[in-house]
Amino acid sequence: MFVRLSPRVPSFSPSRLGKTLCSARINWLTTNSRGLSSISASKSGNSSTSPRIVFSGIQPTGLPHLGNLLGALLNWVKLQRDAGPDDQLIYSIVGWHALTLPQDPQALSAARREMLAVLLAIGIDPERSIMFHQDENPHHTELAWVFNCITPMGKLRRMTTWKSRLATSRNTREDSEVDESLLNAGLFTYPVLQAADILAYKATHVPVGEDQQQHLELCRDLADIFNRAFKEDSPLFPLPQHVITPSRRILSLKDPSSKMSKSAPDVQSRILLTDTEAQIRAKIRAAVTDSIVGVTYDPVTRPGTANLLTILAACTDEDVVEVAKRYSDKGHGHLKNDVADAVEELIKEPRAEFERLRGEAGYLNAVARDGATKARALSEATMREVRGRIGLM
Repeated sequence: MFVRLSPRVPSFSPSRLGKTLCSARINWLTTNSRGLSSISASKSGNSSTSPRIVFSGIQPTGLPHLGNLLGALLNWVKLQRDAGPDDQLIYSIVGWHALTLPQDPQALSAARREMLAVLLAIGIDPERSIMFHQDENPHHTELAWVFNCITPMGKLRRMTTWKSRLATSRNTREDSEVDESLLNAGLFTYPVLQAADILAYKATHVPVGEDQQQHLELCRDLADIFNRAFKEDSPLFPLPQHVITPSRRILSLKDPSSKMSKSAPDVQSRILLTDTEAQIRAKIRAAVTDSIVGVTYDPVTRPGTANLLTILAACTDEDVVEVAKRYSDKGHGHLKNDVADAVEELIKEPRAEFERLRGEAGYLNAVARDGATKARALSEATMREVRGRIGLM
């Protein structure tokens, strides 16, 4: 069950305000979320009715773009909506991970608050899900150090995500062009911190994208290594499973050979939650396609056109191949106009909700404090067991 602690805020109750703000957002999402796969049953033999602990996190490095919304965040809300009454849902804004690349301190501070407002705006309900800033719970870094001390270097060297992150931040097209002298220890070992994020709550299920699959495998490996190294009557950590949710891989509007990214230097490559309708239309009109007559779905030879079809299908919750058939005798101009319409329809309500919430500093602070209190109560129980097993109690 959730640990529910009421925040001590004299002027208002976050729970009352949260319910009011969330009702409209959840109604909006319900009309855009058909086809969600339920949380997959544990491979270790748990029944489909066993309570689950779901953990996921997002970095506060800029406002979410369309790829973040379609690939992850809207699935968080779907998981919240479809979760069983005893399931725990834990969503974290992972500030420590943001520091693996250079950040402007003032911009990062503002981004933390804005990301919390985004999660509320899209429909995450603080009365149903635990939502908090990772950096406000010291158990994450404590457990990460324990895991650092049992992580084989060979496993970390096989992690490849740091190369793509450096490539994107340096506007380099190929991972092979990355200068490894730019690699810092934090970026190299952040998969270990990611494992600590998950296992501090003994999470059983984790929604992750394809690029994070190897990190979840490392998390499972570290859980197993710890369980075998510090044996007692039963294993301490579960081996968390991947959550299967429908998601679309949204590519850069300017470079359809790479994913849409918050850190890409070209701001025209992505559509942000805060973009106006005029900005959305301008970016879609300027999106890279090709000179081939007609519209077909061919991700290999026509990646830009395929990306626009993918965006349209994701916004309208349709099969992309079926969507492409409707445009077989039409041009890119017609397709781009319809894509812009669909994107605007998808984000206009959460955009308006975000603009309202970002000015509610008292409410955002109260939600963050309440979430951190709940998170620390859960992870403290885990850390007491960890300290006992490794001899630090």
